[in-house]
Order: sequence, then C-alpha cells, then structure tokens
Amino acid sequence: MLRVLAVDDEEPALAELLYLLRADPRVRSAEGATDANEALRRIGRALDAGADDDHAVDVLFLDIQMAGLTGLDVARLLAGFARPPMIVFVTAHEDFAVQAFDLKAVDYVLKPVRRERLAEAVRRVAEQAAAARPAVDRSADRIPVELGGVTRLVAVADITYAEAQGDYARLHTEDASHLVRIPLTTLEERWQPHGFVRIHRSHLVALHRIDELRLDGGGMSVRIGDDELAVSRRHASRVRELLMRRAGG
Repeated sequence: MLRVLAVDDEEPALAELLYLLRADPRVRSAEGATDANEALRRIGRALDAGADDDHAVDVLFLDIQMAGLTGLDVARLLAGFARPPMIVFVTAHEDFAVQAFDLKAVDYVLKPVRRERLAEAVRRVAEQAAAARPAVDRSADRIPVELGGVTRLVAVADITYAEAQGDYARLHTEDASHLVRIPLTTLEERWQPHGFVRIHRSHLVALHRIDELRLDGGGMSVRIGDDELAVSRRHASRVRELLMRRAGG
C-alpha cells in the first residue's frame, strides 16, 4: 500500500489528481502540496519520522513547471537523499521526458491525466516498491512468541488484533496477549492475505473477528469481544467498505 505525495501549483489539477489516486486500492494515503518547498519540507519530516510512520512518503507524483523550484529541481535535490521517494512526473509538456528518466523517474504521465494511464503508473510504482522490499513468507500462518523462556508458535488465525507499542506489537487472542519485536507496519504487510486491516495507526485487526461497528458523534469504533477500538478518520471509509462487502458476500 503506497503513501503518496502529489505536488502541483494549480489547485484544480492537484485536486483531480488526488481524487484519482485515492480511488486506487493500491494507494494507502494521498496528500497534496501546492509548491516544491512545501513538498520538500514534508519529505524531510517524513524521512525523520522513519519508513514505518503513517506520514512517510513512498512516491511523489510531481508536476514539472511550477513557480519557484521546478519538479526537475526537486528530483535533483532528492537524488542526494539516502532514501528518496520514487518519482512519477505528471506534466502537460512532452519535452522533459529524457531529463525525467535520467533522474530515474518511474513514469512520465501527460496531462490531462486519464484514469487508466494513472493506474498504469501506480502499478509500476507498486511493482518497484515490492521488488525493493525484503522478501517475506506470506504463506506463514504462525508467529513465534516468547512465553516464560519458551518459544511458542501462535496461529495467526487465533489473533484477534495487534496493538502497536513502539518498535513492538502486542498480539491479542481470545484468552491471552503476547509481545513481539515486530513493527505493526510489517505485520500489516504480512497479514493482509489473512484478512487483517489497519483501522488506526495503533491497531491492526482481523476483519472476521469484528463483532460490531459503532458510530457515535461522528466517530467510529469496532468491538472485538470485550474490547472497543477506535477507527481513525483516515481508515474509516475503507473499514466500512470492507465490512459491508464481507456482510454482502
């Protein structure tokens, strides 16, 4: 799931691009910036926060001709970073394609942006991100936990939800909890095939374990057994959609 920052100094164009990006199921989040300096500040903060932070930036969808620094200027600056985000240029001009690919752009999308063409760019980014990610065994259905000096294998199917605790995660089952030294973001990637979904920066839940969805005063929460967990606004629409799809299927 990609975390996107789109940059364009024309607000209508930026709004349209964000709308299309947020509709793509491979995009986890899409935020916007209206100039290069704002984009660089956000990227700097994201790099300081670390790759597992919700506000990290995996890819820039970047206009080229902007007031002040151009998109090509931004790409040249980012080339000096240790872990720069990937770049897709989105522009009305064909003339900069050679320079763009010299700067290792993943793709070059011409305006007006077509939904199908943007989806192809997202696919290329997702494939490149997957190729750069360390291989994980997504077929594994157990996780080792330490219990009184003994390593025990807990079935993923028995886990109702996982809770972030710094660089650790606390795994909850119906009758116990276990602390493992694995970030919640890593578990999210591994357990997506097992039906786990992120509902909050602090919680990853097994969709089939949700007993109740609650709406109260504009907020949303889910009940799993005796525990009630808040759903953040960022994840609310996806959680509701997944639950409705599950109920209908």
